[in-house]
Amino acid sequence: MWKKLTVDMNNLSVKKEDVEEEYRDLGGRGLIAQYMINNVDPKCDPLGKENQLLICNTIFAGTNLTTAHRISVGGKSPLTGGIKESNSGGYLGYQLAGHGIKMIAVKDIPQKEGLWLLHIDSKGEIKLKDASDYKGLNNYEFVEKIFEKYGQDAATMSIGVGGERNYKSASIQLSEYKGGHPSRAAARGGLGSLMGSKGLKGIIIEKAENRFKPDYADEEKFKELSIKFNKMVASGAKNHPFHNIGTLSTIESTGENGILPVENFSGKLSKDYKKVGAKQFMENLASRGGSNKIACQPGCVVQCSNCYNDKDNNYLTSGFEYETIALFGPNCKIYDLDVIAQMDRICDDIGVDTIDIANGIAVSMDAGKIEWGDSEAALGLMKEMKDGTDFGKILGNGCEAVGKHLGAKRIPVVKHQALAAYDPRNTKGTGITYSTSPMGADHTAGLTMGRAFDDRGRAAQAYVSNKLQVAIAFYDSMMCLFTFSHAANNLPLLGELWAALYGGSSDFSRVAQLGVKTILTERAFNKGAGMTLDDDKLPEFFCTEKSAATGSKFDIDDYELEVIFDF
Repeated sequence: MWKKLTVDMNNLSVKKEDVEEEYRDLGGRGLIAQYMINNVDPKCDPLGKENQLLICNTIFAGTNLTTAHRISVGGKSPLTGGIKESNSGGYLGYQLAGHGIKMIAVKDIPQKEGLWLLHIDSKGEIKLKDASDYKGLNNYEFVEKIFEKYGQDAATMSIGVGGERNYKSASIQLSEYKGGHPSRAAARGGLGSLMGSKGLKGIIIEKAENRFKPDYADEEKFKELSIKFNKMVASGAKNHPFHNIGTLSTIESTGENGILPVENFSGKLSKDYKKVGAKQFMENLASRGGSNKIACQPGCVVQCSNCYNDKDNNYLTSGFEYETIALFGPNCKIYDLDVIAQMDRICDDIGVDTIDIANGIAVSMDAGKIEWGDSEAALGLMKEMKDGTDFGKILGNGCEAVGKHLGAKRIPVVKHQALAAYDPRNTKGTGITYSTSPMGADHTAGLTMGRAFDDRGRAAQAYVSNKLQVAIAFYDSMMCLFTFSHAANNLPLLGELWAALYGGSSDFSRVAQLGVKTILTERAFNKGAGMTLDDDKLPEFFCTEKSAATGSKFDIDDYELEVIFDF
């Protein structure tokens, strides 16, 4: 039976017990939503003793279903003040499932100042260990030392100084499969600072000597269905740009359609994005010994990750993705992939969200603190964040903190969280998702990508945002959302897989209901935390300033946003 670890940081104890029946067939985002509403006071201090840090495997963890070992991290967000689930690839979910652990709940705060490691060895013995020797280390050095001590087969989850200092943009970094670099991030919402507030520097999981096997309701049926599902996803992924290039392939479409953010979401159109586009990226990979088509976790057939080297053919960063390139790039008028890769590496190392930090730098440029496109000055601000100067701490607290400090007029945030790299004036369904998602301005909560739905009137925009938000809520409970586009034509298969693993109904309505319930539970938590309809709105400038690329504004009225979840 699946187990749950409860880590009490007040008395430095770890308890292992069966997962409660209520959570038996849940996982990922759905499990976090239900556990949070049952166990965490929405009004609690995000960095206080009542909040909990949750690390959850998916519904299909422990099986051979592709991307089933996505890991979800949750808690009350220090950045948004509401519920937060931030998920990541990497090796930790697979190793955690190998020990039969579905979830870890880290509660309370230490009685004395210090740092600790949660270590699970190959025999399944679990200990909290003193981590004072690792204090002040950033993620790359931390992981190097961990591998020296525990071997390359260990999976890690850690914070850098961003989490130790409780930066509101702090991420949690996970080591990737095989490469071992701490480049997979549970980045959004400042959950790294929640981990830091618990005094938890890292989690180390060794490969289980005897790998746990789930209790299948019908194992043969599940194997049959999973082979069918995996082949379907692999077939779709084979010729997909995410597999053959990576998520950066998106920039060609967003650039042409005015969706790509330019100069702090000014709405301008720039052809310079091609300097940091897919063609240049692929040329750099080919000439420097870099690579793509990499799986960040065992069994992934989408393989959208990459390894990017510098001009001297030395490793620089991995998991180098569209959001980071678009927001440090055109949104800051920086058109050098090597510089942007360096910025990505710094963020992963310190442990901060590239989206919030890149937006913070763009706001700094827009407000005149540094010049547009000045990459050296931008790197200087990031060094301040690493060093912990006064302004560095402000930048570490994210885009909104920077904007308020500098008196900026254009601060692209919803629920205090910075927008991802899609201008909502030209993908209005995404703007609705930004506005209404319980997660804040998060593209992964329901990206309508492209203008197709915008040209079909208001009803289509809200309808598609609603349906995608529900779909992503259940996908974030089951697997990586990049499988979604390849499985969307056969979604009933998910209901059959769920039933073959856990029993019960195989009807797809079971899956859809999970998505609906998850979103409504998250919204109930946020309401309890004090959020109102006023929090479900984009910044005013998107509604008043036209996109120079298309002449469009974000013209969705308040009523349409209010009723989107009136299921």
